[in-house]
Amino acid sequence: MNRNAVDVLLVEDNLDDAELTIWELKRHHMSNNLAHVKDGEEALDFLFATGKYAGAGNNHSLPKIILLDIQMPKIDGKEVLKNIKSDERTRTIPVIILTSSNQHPDIRTCYEMGATSYIVKPLSFERFSESIRNLGYYWLLLNQAPL
Repeated sequence: MNRNAVDVLLVEDNLDDAELTIWELKRHHMSNNLAHVKDGEEALDFLFATGKYAGAGNNHSLPKIILLDIQMPKIDGKEVLKNIKSDERTRTIPVIILTSSNQHPDIRTCYEMGATSYIVKPLSFERFSESIRNLGYYWLLLNQAPL
């Protein structure tokens, strides 16, 4: 996986949800530079050039946005979020929680930890597609990220 030019880092262990998210972003021409990792450990390795991504060093750009599930194996999304927001290099990257959990404690905790947005995955295909499309338009086309 090329880490040199990533706009979107999708951190999602559910392959069906990941495929649908990627498909929807591609359909609207917003996935040219998308990387998908399958768990929190791989996400942290990707962001901080450790583990299987070691050696990339400063030879890459960080993603414009991170789409992060919170219920994942190895390292859960909350721990990933904590690491992202506590590191100077990644602190300003918008992290959009994209999860099936609509539990108030999860929502509150994620915002307290620095999440930029919290989106509950809709159950219907149409609503999920619309959510991803709107998310992509805003964060990739309209939003101005810090340099």
